[in-house]
Amino acid sequence: MILSALKSMYKKGLLSLTLLGLSTSVFATSGQVLQSSDFVGITFWLISMALVASTAFFFLERDRVVGKWKTSLTVSGLVTLVAAVHYFYMRDVWVATGSTPTVYRYIDWLITVPLLMIEFYLILSAITKVNSGVFWRLVIGTLVMLIGGYVGEAGYADVMTSFIVGMLGWFYILYEIFAGEASKISANKAPATVQKAFNTMRLIVTFGWAIYPLGYYFGYLTGSDPASSMASLNIIYNLADVLKAAQSGLCYYCEKPIVGNYAISGGHISHERCNADVFLKQGKKRN
Repeated sequence: MILSALKSMYKKGLLSLTLLGLSTSVFATSGQVLQSSDFVGITFWLISMALVASTAFFFLERDRVVGKWKTSLTVSGLVTLVAAVHYFYMRDVWVATGSTPTVYRYIDWLITVPLLMIEFYLILSAITKVNSGVFWRLVIGTLVMLIGGYVGEAGYADVMTSFIVGMLGWFYILYEIFAGEASKISANKAPATVQKAFNTMRLIVTFGWAIYPLGYYFGYLTGSDPASSMASLNIIYNLADVLKAAQSGLCYYCEKPIVGNYAISGGHISHERCNADVFLKQGKKRN
């Protein structure tokens, strides 16, 4: 018991020191001073630290859940960690040059957005066997959405055409999670708490991700002066990023399908009542 407690304290202390070292070392590499009038730069800084804090929370709290749900919280922590690292670099690019850090942002998205799509697969896989096609369809939709957006923002293709392609990728993801196989599995096989977590994430992908097209529109399609357009684009993207990365994990943590009394038969969970506080770390299986 004592050894286990010491081991847990060591892991948490090591994680905290790692995150602190990450934030301070990356900050120290910046040779530029953040100006009080640079509201875009301020949003980069605030979101960088919010993502670091979210990473610490998810990694520390993963030990309080059981079984397969640890994996989902670990993925949430990886999403916020990757985003935090990229945000430090994006902040420096903006402060130093005043230009949009398009390359860093899309590298971040190419890693974190597929991980968020994996969350849907993991949520369903925790309670039933899920066809791998669900995973690949979500990933393909993600890649179409991101590649379409990148080629437009990077100047490789017409911005309007790229916008339409990216939107089609997003619509495909929405179809899969609202009307496709993933949605049907959630509706037919998932207990109430899993459905609630799944539905909450669907709302984030629908309304939270709707912020990104607004950023693209104000950045490239309004015809405003470049400085104003880039400021609007980055502020909107930054807001969407913190909502996407942190809230997806938080909604999963808050709505995690953890129960006080449950029965497991044939690999399926039969819920009698949901009580996250009772079940934390001590779920007792009744056959």
